[in-house]
Amino acid sequence: EVQLVESGGGLVQPGGSLRLSCAASGFTFSNYCMKWLRQAPGKGLEWVSIISKGGDRTYYADSMKGRFTISRDNAKNTLYLQLNSLKTDDTALYYCAKGSDRGQGTQVTVSS
Repeated sequence: EVQLVESGGGLVQPGGSLRLSCAASGFTFSNYCMKWLRQAPGKGLEWVSIISKGGDRTYYADSMKGRFTISRDNAKNTLYLQLNSLKTDDTALYYCAKGSDRGQGTQVTVSS
């Protein structure tokens, strides 16, 4: 059974940073591209970033380029998302995902 457990969210001021983690189990983590998604209050699911199996290729939605960094540690079966220069518009529930599977999410709230 695929399990994805996100953590690291919280309340941060505009301009602040957070590091999200996603612990994966139930599948061979290193065999899959992984992605981050988010859903802001009252809005649909938004794609944030994706990373290749080996971590050598990464892609970002335009609004996150230069501010967010996706990475992975295949030895630890863990996916990361470093969030920098956070804006109030980044407030959302952040999910890690493998294909159509995703976790419960971790809440990021950006507010002064």
